[in-house]
Amino acid sequence: MTQGAVGTAMAADRTKAVGAVRTSRSARDGLDKSITLPPDEIFRNLENAKSFAIDIGGSLTKLAYYSTVQHKVAKVRSFDHYGKVPDDEPLYEISVQEEITARLHFVKFENAYIETCLDFIKAHLVNTETKVIKATGGGAHKFKNLIEKKLGLKVDKEDEMTCLIKGCNFVLRNIPHEAFVYVKHADPEFRFQTTHPDIFPYLLVNIGSGVSIVRVESEDQFERIGGSSIGGGTFWGLGALLTKTKRFDELLQLASKGQHTNVDMLVRDIYGGAYESFGLTGDLIASSFGKSATTDKEFTKEDMAKSLLHMISNDIGQLACLYAKLHNLSRVYFGGFFIRGHPVTMHTITYSINYFTKGEVQALFLRHEGYLGAIGAFLKGAEEDNPNQYSWGENYAGSSGLMNTSPDVHPLQRTRSGTFDMLEMDRLERQLVNLPLLLDASSYVPDTVDLTEDAMAREYWLSCFEDALDGVVKRAVASQPQSLDAAERAEKFRQKYRHKLQTLRHQPFAYGSLTVRSLLDTREHCLNEFNFPDPYSKVKQRENDIALKHFQKVVQALESLSMEERQFALVKGLLAGNVFDWGAKAVSDVLETNSAFGFEEAKKRLQARPWLVDAYNDWLERLKVILASNSGPALNDVTCSELAIVTERIAAMDSVIRKALQDDKLLLVQSGSSSPCLDLSRLDKGLATVVWERKTDLVIIEGMGRAIHTNYYAALRCESLKLAVIKNAWLAERLGGRIFSVVFKYEMPPK
Repeated sequence: MTQGAVGTAMAADRTKAVGAVRTSRSARDGLDKSITLPPDEIFRNLENAKSFAIDIGGSLTKLAYYSTVQHKVAKVRSFDHYGKVPDDEPLYEISVQEEITARLHFVKFENAYIETCLDFIKAHLVNTETKVIKATGGGAHKFKNLIEKKLGLKVDKEDEMTCLIKGCNFVLRNIPHEAFVYVKHADPEFRFQTTHPDIFPYLLVNIGSGVSIVRVESEDQFERIGGSSIGGGTFWGLGALLTKTKRFDELLQLASKGQHTNVDMLVRDIYGGAYESFGLTGDLIASSFGKSATTDKEFTKEDMAKSLLHMISNDIGQLACLYAKLHNLSRVYFGGFFIRGHPVTMHTITYSINYFTKGEVQALFLRHEGYLGAIGAFLKGAEEDNPNQYSWGENYAGSSGLMNTSPDVHPLQRTRSGTFDMLEMDRLERQLVNLPLLLDASSYVPDTVDLTEDAMAREYWLSCFEDALDGVVKRAVASQPQSLDAAERAEKFRQKYRHKLQTLRHQPFAYGSLTVRSLLDTREHCLNEFNFPDPYSKVKQRENDIALKHFQKVVQALESLSMEERQFALVKGLLAGNVFDWGAKAVSDVLETNSAFGFEEAKKRLQARPWLVDAYNDWLERLKVILASNSGPALNDVTCSELAIVTERIAAMDSVIRKALQDDKLLLVQSGSSSPCLDLSRLDKGLATVVWERKTDLVIIEGMGRAIHTNYYAALRCESLKLAVIKNAWLAERLGGRIFSVVFKYEMPPK
């Protein structure tokens, strides 16, 4: 079947995996491969694509496009009430509405498939508004005529280095845990780094055919300060001459199995051991390929490839170190087709950097380094819309994640889509910034446990989330009783999220550090993917309604207590409210089977003092109270819009609350989070501004997700209170307690 025929077949049937393409032997160097292009997996939402950019390298093409995504959101609206509210009437109305948001799509594939992919794109374009496609990379000129002919778009070429820098800035700013250190034989091999709030300055070492070394000072200020003609092209070219292997990936496969000491002359080969007066160890390479001149024997392809890789990596590493020291830079990022996520390449460069800087500079790699040029080209084409004024977040439901790093796996088989790799970024409706009260934003790590580093905890939580799937599916269907296809969509959600969990078992580093928060976020992304924006909306509505009906009774009971008794009752009530957590199986099982379980029953479940973490007496001496809330739906956590309705109703019953609202002493602000957890480095800018302007001197973080899974060790400039009830038996035992143990952690800032 010809590629043109496949394009026609794909246009005719858009609901199936639309056909296989077989490349010629000359194009694929003897490999007989097929690909499929299911529109719901690869070029997603292509019919709503608005603009395009493309980065074509020597062997890979990276396509970027912007689309508008129509999805469902749950909205709450207060009823208009006059006089007393009927007991049987719900607190507010819930409606599921359609909303349009922006998404960036990035797809990476081999150049051999470019014509087929262009045919596919052309067949599925419906609503595009653009007449131009931004292009960068060495292949932009080569494929210019083909692109213009196939897509009917004018190719506008952009400077490759400018695009690369813009793309690098974008991922460092918007993707937490974008950068990582590679440690061979460690578990895990990937050590993800917290991105510094100020990403500048840094050194970018781009290893393509040659090497370019760029000092980046700001978004638009950068300078190529050096480079070398000895780069990826050198490895490829000399490797082909030495081994007769023409394919770059196959050459790296050979290197991963080789032993360079059979070819290289070491210090011990010359001196019989270490050269101690110069501090040179015996296993240090004294001369690359040195033994080939003195040994009368044939060397294997594997050994020669390994020696060549070490020679070039060491040269690049030393060059990068010299420039980093010359310009006093500690952050050095490596990218380019020479890297491509290959463990053997990352290891040799890391070794070189560690050796020449004695550990002072780390070799940093990027999860999405292959997309930098395409991202930058897209940003150049979208400058009128100023994409950098928004915050963006990775959509785990539509992104491939990092590849398997095993050298035994052929590079073309590493991604779940075979020859394709995807990244999706959603535009967030609010700008996210650091909490200004963080003691040191550059060292802040939101998550308490990194599951990539804790195998026992990783296995427990992956199993926990998989076991909870039936309950989530049931709740999702129940949240949309009028929808005829809710059960079908919920089943698709189940399959997708289970597949994600299976992927994370084998590749826990796929989306950066694996944490309870990332597992929750992935589940929310998958729920949204199948139009379940708020599965717990009905639960929250019912619980808010019950709480409101008991409000006056609770207030009257509190007012009858002494001051000291009242403070303890308030804390105990707050903790009892934290028990109602539909994300904790021990609680959801009770709530599902016992409809009478209420506030008083929850208080009885609480651990008696002394609590697991108990700073209550210290807190009582300080006592100031601040109220805060959340942004988007996640489990049964209240959202800002729901809280506004509840607060409005309370104000109608309580003059103290009413006056606090009128005097602006009680302010409801959204956090910017749509997760049961909380990342204090990505908060709504409005909240951060209010916190700073009001000179906030106390932060209260409540809930197991926000105060235990995240922020348990967060250090602030002001006093803080972290409190939660531990509703997971495994976690409670690990912390030295039992289920329903209480954490009441009051901390003073360091003096």
